[in-house]
This record gives sequence, C-alpha cells and structure tokens, in this order.
Amino acid sequence: MELWPWLVAALLLLLLLAQLSRSARFYAKIGLYCAFCFTASALAAVVCLLRHGGRTVANMSIISWFVRSFKYAYGLRFEVKGRETLDEDRPCVIISNHQSILDMMGLMEVLPDRCVQIAKRELLFLGPVGLIMYLGGVLFINRQRSQTAMSVITDVGERMVREKLKVWIYPEGTRNDSGDLLPFKKGAFYLAIQAQVPIIPVVYSSFSSFYSCKTKLFTSGTIKVEVLDAIPTRGLTVADVPKLLDTCHQAMRTCFFHISKIPQENGAPSGPDTQEAQ
Repeated sequence: MELWPWLVAALLLLLLLAQLSRSARFYAKIGLYCAFCFTASALAAVVCLLRHGGRTVANMSIISWFVRSFKYAYGLRFEVKGRETLDEDRPCVIISNHQSILDMMGLMEVLPDRCVQIAKRELLFLGPVGLIMYLGGVLFINRQRSQTAMSVITDVGERMVREKLKVWIYPEGTRNDSGDLLPFKKGAFYLAIQAQVPIIPVVYSSFSSFYSCKTKLFTSGTIKVEVLDAIPTRGLTVADVPKLLDTCHQAMRTCFFHISKIPQENGAPSGPDTQEAQ
C-alpha cells in the first residue's frame, strides 16, 4: 500500500489546523484533553482492578503515572521546589490553589505516597473519570449539605491519623483564574486541627502566560510549583481556625505573586474573608 496519499492528506490536515482560529485551536485542545482524561481513566481503571482488586489509596500511584504523561502532549514543564516536604512519612493536610481543569496534571506531578483528595460528589458520576477517582480512594462530599460535609471531615480526620494518610484539599472551593487567590473556606483547617496534623501549602504559578479561557489561549509553558514549610497545628483548637486560615492564605498569596511574577498591588487585601465549609 502506497504511503504518499496518506502523507499528502496529513500535510493538508496540518495546513488546515494551522489556519484555524485561536478559539478553534483552544477548544480542540480542550476536547483532546477531555478525551485523554476519559481514555486514561478507563485504562487506569483496568490496571487498578487487576493490580489491587478494588478501591485503595495504593491505586493513586497508577493513576498518577497515566496523568503525568499528558504534559508531553501539551508541551508543559514543571519546576518543583520543596518536594521533600511532601514526601515525609506523616499524616498531613495539603492545600493548594485551584486554577483550571489542568490542575490535575499539577496535582499528579507532585502527589506523594498515600495521599487522597477531597472532591465534590458530582465528579463521581463522570463515567470512567468518576470510577478511577473512586478506585483511587478520593473522598466525595456533598457541598449542598454542610452537615454531611462536616461529618465526612470528621471521619477523614480519624482515618488519616489511623492510616497515616495525606489529604489534598483545594481551600478556594472552586476554579479561579483571576490572577489572585480567592478567600479560603474553613474545612481544611478544621480537619487539620481536629486531627492535630500539620498543614502543607503547595502553590502553583499562574497559568495565564499559556492558558486562558477568557482569551482562548492554550500553548506550551512552564509551571512553577513551590511547596512551603509545614505549618504545625499541635495544641490548636477550633478557636484558632481563623488565624490559621489567614496565616496560610497570606503565605500562599505572597508566594503565588512571587513565582508568577505578578506585582502585588499596594493596598490589596492581605487576608481572606473567611467562609464556612460547605
């Protein structure tokens, strides 16, 4: 079979893609990313079931291997500072900023052993993606019912100490590409104080130089990741939650501006307006 007709067709396709508008390229890459997620989730689910037989945090290493391969398709690089803090063998609460659907790649790039995430319950119903999250031990909460969410937090606190788990939480509660951090919700800080485990902030630089939903930008780029020093909670009580929250928010916000090379405006609020976990 002659190859030249296929080569010509491939060349024409490349020329067509080169002429696509910026918006078309953006949505094409997002569509491809979603396809990667569903395909990798289905494949990883099979491997997880064959390897461990069901739901366990040990499956996260398999999931991480699949997701880390995405960066090569999109030309993304990660520069990580302070990874050794995450690798210490101890239970802890890890908090990080939340910018876009690409955060999953950043999460898996530095994910330590025996680490699970807390996620909204709706993600459980995303077909193979929900299945692989379930198999990886992700803890789902119903954000519409604060009483149920806090009950889950209580159970997680007891389990993380008993099983020496690390728990990863996005305290902003939603994706945010504003170029600043949103106010933090209190759930992660209640959890850390209840379990008397340290909080480890992880900060990702702004994606705005290569990814933006507003301007339909999606190119290759470098993401800087900085793991800050652990913040102890030993001896703290629920009354200390606002101060602990403010300390973490200020440290992460300062780091975010620094590694993103975004000037912090004079007079900008240095602390968050606290919100109740939902």
